Amino acid sequence: MAAVTAAQVKALRDRTGAGMMDCKKALVAAGGDLEAAVEAMRKSGLAAADRKAGRIAAEGLIAIEAGGSRGAMVEVNCETDFVAREDDFRRFAGEVARLVLAHEPDGVESLGALTLDGGATVEDRRRELVARIRENISVRRFEVLDAPGGCVSGYSHAGRIGVLVAVDAREDPAATGKDIAMHVAASRPLAVSESDLPADLVERERSIIEAQAADTGKPPAIVEKIVAGRLRKFAGESTLLGQPFVKDPEVNVADYLSGRGAVVHRFVRYEVGEGIERREDDFVSEVMAQVRKNA
Repeated sequence: MAAVTAAQVKALRDRTGAGMMDCKKALVAAGGDLEAAVEAMRKSGLAAADRKAGRIAAEGLIAIEAGGSRGAMVEVNCETDFVAREDDFRRFAGEVARLVLAHEPDGVESLGALTLDGGATVEDRRRELVARIRENISVRRFEVLDAPGGCVSGYSHAGRIGVLVAVDAREDPAATGKDIAMHVAASRPLAVSESDLPADLVERERSIIEAQAADTGKPPAIVEKIVAGRLRKFAGESTLLGQPFVKDPEVNVADYLSGRGAVVHRFVRYEVGEGIERREDDFVSEVMAQVRKNA
């Protein structure tokens, strides 16, 4: 059996990000051949990633890379919030966001083929993390925002909520954009203005309001006014420009922007795990089953 040195273990750990004992075992099995050990660990990483691919990954991190007239945002998921705080996981998410901004791939599969610093692809690195961390990890989605002649500002709330905003402003566009990004994170508008609201959403809301108003038994002319008033209220509550500004609720966002000579062209808001069906675990039953198994 070939002797394995601490320097070899460190070299393999630097290449793969795996734990020291896993690196030592791989080097011993490979007879001290670093490249053979790397290949073996990547193959085991592929197997581990495939085994864990079906497990629900609804925790994770929103990573943002923004500055000047462009910005990128990516959601990388894992199974537990503990892993979402792990340094290697956070570093991976940040590197992916930088790649998205630099290359603007046309989808997650194309993103997976891009090369990170060090030579590994995004997909290879993801699989290596799965093998080391032992959780399912996935790059779920990403967005690139452009503001030609303007500014793209980003805001992250504890890595769980991320917002990009494209804004033009006469007065301090970066600060204005950050204010709006913080507002979007807190208030969850559905669109910039009423005209940007999806038509099917407006019609669905209208049908609900009309049914509620008809139940009042009021004359049709009054019902029509009730419907129009409630739709205006819905638009105000649902759109960025109509909402009270979080930093000064005495004015709405439209007034705040007007005072700064600013226009918001578009925003994107991500929240970790939104839309993913989470498993509801019966923790007590799980513990009792484990106790019985070990009895």
